[in-house]
Formats: sequence, structure tokens, C-alpha cells
Amino acid sequence: MKPILHLILVVLFPASIALAQTATPSAPVAATPGVFHAAEAAKLLPESVFFKGQKAPAQVRNSGGVRFSSSAVMLVTLVDNSGYSSQVQEKYQAYLITETPLDLDGHTLPPGAYGAGFLAGDTFVVMDIGGHDLLTAHTAKDAGLRRPAPLQVLAAPGSSDHYRIYSGRTYVEFTAAH
Repeated sequence: MKPILHLILVVLFPASIALAQTATPSAPVAATPGVFHAAEAAKLLPESVFFKGQKAPAQVRNSGGVRFSSSAVMLVTLVDNSGYSSQVQEKYQAYLITETPLDLDGHTLPPGAYGAGFLAGDTFVVMDIGGHDLLTAHTAKDAGLRRPAPLQVLAAPGSSDHYRIYSGRTYVEFTAAH
């Protein structure tokens, strides 16, 4: 009986390891191009992010993103910036991650992870993770937005490839850079 048990283990154990190694992970966010809402973006965003020498919790309930036709993803989430100085808090409100270059107000933002924020004077700023300003873009107000939120991503009206990051009714428009 011992040789039979040995044969079963030799045959079945490697097969069970191979099956476990080829098992598919949980289903990813839909691969169709378009906007991710907070629940979908939360599946991809980290729980905390690194910026300017500190780690901060992501507020994934206030997040969004886009999957472009190239399958590349852009995600943005508000962060709990309470551990930062008031000077940093003024500019650093969100964490932006992009797998593809973005065009923001005529400026190209390469793939990477960035700090970002909406400033007074109709300005959106993007910073590297060291807190250095990389670009500023003009913002606008959308008085017709029905449900403003602390942060959300929506498709730009009348366009199939332009999107907006909103903070309340203030937004910055972007698209994948070509």
C-alpha cells in the first residue's frame, strides 16, 4: 500500500502545483476604453502613496481614471495630506499615476507617478514625487456639473478622447499625448 501512496503523491502533487501556478488572479478592471469611477479605480490604486519623503493614505473614495484605447491607464486620487506642512498641503492634494504620456493644456506629462493639486488663480499644478513643480495648466469652471465631488474624472462633453479631472466644479482637461 505504501508504493501506491507514493505513486499518488508523485503524480498528483506536481499537477496540483502546476494548476495553482496557472490559476488566474481576480478579474481586473474592464479593459474597454473609458472612464473609471471611484469603485473601479480603487481596485488599481495603492492604499498609500509616497510623496516628498512621506507616505500618505490615498482617499480612494475620491478617485477616478481613464483606460485609453491603447489600454494604458491614468489614475488619480485625493490623498490625506494632513502630515505635510501647510505649504505642501496647499499644492499637494492628489496623486496622479499614468502609464502613457498625457497632454495637459499643451504640456506633455510623461508616464509616472506625480503629486498634483488645484490652486487659486485657475491653475492645476503637477509635481514630481520630490515636490518640484513640473507643469501648470489652466483650469475652468463647469457651472452645469450636476453632482460635484471632491475629486472625480469624467469624459469631456462632445469628445471621445478628452477627459476632465474635477475638484468640485473646477476641472483641468487632458487627453493621451500623441
